[in-house]
Amino acid sequence: GLCHFHSIIMERKQFGPMGYNMKYPFSIGDLRDSATCLQNYMDNIGGGKIPWQDLKYIFGEIMYGGHIVNDFDRLLATEYLNFFMKDELLDETEMYPFAEDEKGVSFMSPAPTSFEKYIEHIDKNMAGDTPIAFGLHPNAEIDFRTQQSNTMFNTLIELQPKGSSSGEGTASPQQVAESTANELLDKFGEKSFDVEDLIRSLDEMGPYQNVFIQEMDIMNVLLAEIRRSIKELQLGFAGELTMSEAMEDLMMALYLDRVPTSWAKRAWPSMKALGSWVKNFSDRILQLEEWMNNPSEIPKVTWLSGLVNPTSFLTAICQVTAQKNQWELDKLVTFTRVTKMMTVDEVDGPSRDGAYIIGLSLQGASWDVNGAQIEKSKPKEMFCPMPVINVKAVTKEKANVGGIYHCPTYMTEQRGPTWYFNAQLKTTSPPARWTLAGVALIGDVA
Repeated sequence: GLCHFHSIIMERKQFGPMGYNMKYPFSIGDLRDSATCLQNYMDNIGGGKIPWQDLKYIFGEIMYGGHIVNDFDRLLATEYLNFFMKDELLDETEMYPFAEDEKGVSFMSPAPTSFEKYIEHIDKNMAGDTPIAFGLHPNAEIDFRTQQSNTMFNTLIELQPKGSSSGEGTASPQQVAESTANELLDKFGEKSFDVEDLIRSLDEMGPYQNVFIQEMDIMNVLLAEIRRSIKELQLGFAGELTMSEAMEDLMMALYLDRVPTSWAKRAWPSMKALGSWVKNFSDRILQLEEWMNNPSEIPKVTWLSGLVNPTSFLTAICQVTAQKNQWELDKLVTFTRVTKMMTVDEVDGPSRDGAYIIGLSLQGASWDVNGAQIEKSKPKEMFCPMPVINVKAVTKEKANVGGIYHCPTYMTEQRGPTWYFNAQLKTTSPPARWTLAGVALIGDVA
């Protein structure tokens, strides 16, 4: 059981962000030290009841857990140990977590026997690598292979000669960058938000108004940087300025369809290519412009992943509820209820308790709209668009209900530091199943 846990923990790294939120230096030393502790415990109990809880704590919180700094990764290791470290381990049991639905994929723990028999059992029954061994859906392998291919092709593109046009009819990096720069300047050259004028026009500033005004300030800073850097680059192309390193980097980013570094620093976390990033940027500006038409009211449905700081919007929901009901703010948490409405047009008006949000996609599982619960992913479906979700503020006691998977929500597929809240999704399967499957809600799908 311990060796199987070690191999699963080690090899899960290959699935990237879906495997772990961060990279951890697990090694054979962790297995050796854990085995020494296990041997000591076994010697001390003298054939009595196996102290599973003690062993799980030592392995999950100290030996392996000592490396883990992310709460969701720690929960993942704990759920693996809960699955492997139990009395059934000593009597043949399934070692692939929640693999009952998968046909022909199984690995049973052998009955106590000799070392040679264990090796023979593994060689015979563990045919090849499969994501199911980790509790992941087979789609996880498609995702990880796709990422590998994208990385390889991006590297090949970077290695191409960039001096001048490599063939007849092929534009040089400067020509491509110049064309893209002109398009962007036409698109965003005149865009800006008059925040001070908007503040003067408001009768009162509520939590929601603060959120949108902060978003406008961020957009103004980003728009100013886009205009400044593009105009500077155009002067460089015209020979009026010496091309600096920053200008060279901007030119290559525009040529390779990547978001320039100076823009990314002032923007939201994103893994999109420049073309789709610009479209996303335009949609974000449009949402703010629509809100400006009626700034005293919250939008009917808010595109949550279209906000640079979505946490502030979720905090505003709690603040409004606390003011309305005279509750203490620090005792409130957000609670989500997934509706059956897939588009904004189906929504009649703003939510009476909380706010409606849209724009999230489920990775690692699928959403059953009619049954209103998580289900197994469909083959080759990497992301499942979520319906409109009602987010409201409740007391911490009311949030602790059964049959719920607390689904981590991230800004991008990179996960890790882009987490901003947990959504409560209904499930008939044990929540541990979705934890091991790496199920999460993603806001900005590349």
